[in-house]
Amino acid sequence: MTKFSDLNLNPKVLKAIEEAGYESPTPIQAGAIPPALEGRDVLGIAQTGTGKTASFTLPMITMLARGRARARMPRSLVLCPTRELAAQVAENFDTYAKHVKLTKALLIGGVSFKEQDQLIDKGVDVLIATPGRLLDHFERGKLILSDVKVMVVDEADRMLDMGFIPDIEKIFGLTPFTRQTLFFSATMASEIERITNTFLSNPARIEVARQATASETIQQGVVMFKGSRRDREASEKRKVLRMLIDNEGDTCTNAIIFCNRKVDVDIVAKSLKKYGYDAAPIHGDLDQSQRTRTLDGFRAGDLRFLVASDVAARGLDVPAVSHVFNFDVPSHAEDYVHRIGRTGRAGRDGKALMICVPKDEKNFDDIEKLIQKPIPRLENPLQSGAPTGEPEDDGSTAAEKPKRSRSRSRKSTPKSDAAPAAKEQAAPETVSAEAPKKSEKSDQGGSQDRGRGGSNRGRDTKVVGMGDHLPSFIALSFEDRRAS
Repeated sequence: MTKFSDLNLNPKVLKAIEEAGYESPTPIQAGAIPPALEGRDVLGIAQTGTGKTASFTLPMITMLARGRARARMPRSLVLCPTRELAAQVAENFDTYAKHVKLTKALLIGGVSFKEQDQLIDKGVDVLIATPGRLLDHFERGKLILSDVKVMVVDEADRMLDMGFIPDIEKIFGLTPFTRQTLFFSATMASEIERITNTFLSNPARIEVARQATASETIQQGVVMFKGSRRDREASEKRKVLRMLIDNEGDTCTNAIIFCNRKVDVDIVAKSLKKYGYDAAPIHGDLDQSQRTRTLDGFRAGDLRFLVASDVAARGLDVPAVSHVFNFDVPSHAEDYVHRIGRTGRAGRDGKALMICVPKDEKNFDDIEKLIQKPIPRLENPLQSGAPTGEPEDDGSTAAEKPKRSRSRSRKSTPKSDAAPAAKEQAAPETVSAEAPKKSEKSDQGGSQDRGRGGSNRGRDTKVVGMGDHLPSFIALSFEDRRAS
């Protein structure tokens, strides 16, 4: 069996590895570290959770141990698709480089530009960044990339999903042609293949597992669920999730629950908290400080359930995640592999359960085709979608709530509309003694008894001339009026 001591790493790096408790490299590490130390480009393909981060951090620290960075000119660059993954890479550098004098800077969104500028101005050996924030610093004239000797692209397929490929190509153009490139991905789409052919020079290709395969240590299952009624499906689906969690009992020490949409992340987290589950949301719209606090609490064991969007599907290095629940079937089959890869890490056993509704069956079929094996079907905890009562008020959208009853709408009938009808019902069959006076006033004043629209509401009231009240000036002839 290969040991880290056989990989020609810096003795100070080996000491840090030993203190971290690692003895033997994983297959991707054993395959990628030797050619990286030789200065060759590396193309690493491996499923998530196999130790890709150490595959480039360990040789980079060894190669950068000698030399010194200049102001605004980093010696190495690591590109990551998300803030969380970039922060994890930075933690790995702190762990493995604690006996080596190397400086680093973390460039991610949600953090002050001023603080990051101060680190860059001092000069950094290792620059870890998301593509957008890196280009922001470059366009502000605060960063020069002409001295980059080693460039790493981590989770390249996720970069593709998030639309970062044009930024990656631009960054490649800003770095020296003579740089060494370490390129890592879990899957190899055609666009990723094109980039590697363009920017990598005769790379050493290390593929330790078939593309897009799930770890054999992960037990998988799916509940094919159909709601009892369309307006109840969302709340019943949340109940299925709670029942799946309860059925796991004490074996579910902690879990990540994945949703496709950010709004559903908030709804599911709110629902779980309502029913007494220790849960918190994390997605791209939350403030960076809040995301950091939530992740720190989950890593420390203070938070049991992390409800997440795919922003957390990559790069979360929490070795002891016992379960992953896919509340939604992911839209892209590759994302399923990355999601369930959050459990069963470092050789541990894990469990991944999913809820599939009829509209997601096509995406589910794509997942089974990708992993090339069927996912075991589990019994529906709600007994094939039996009615469970009225939908719960746990943060669901307005579209999920029942419509108002008709009786309520009658009560809210405007008074002005109801008044004419009431008058019609109250109208006497016989005319009272005061009726002529009312008619007379009506004749003189216009339409006091008329309803809306000027109608008489069926009353048989006739206007007969002016009677005895003919004004005298009308009776005068034309000649008399002219003479007067």
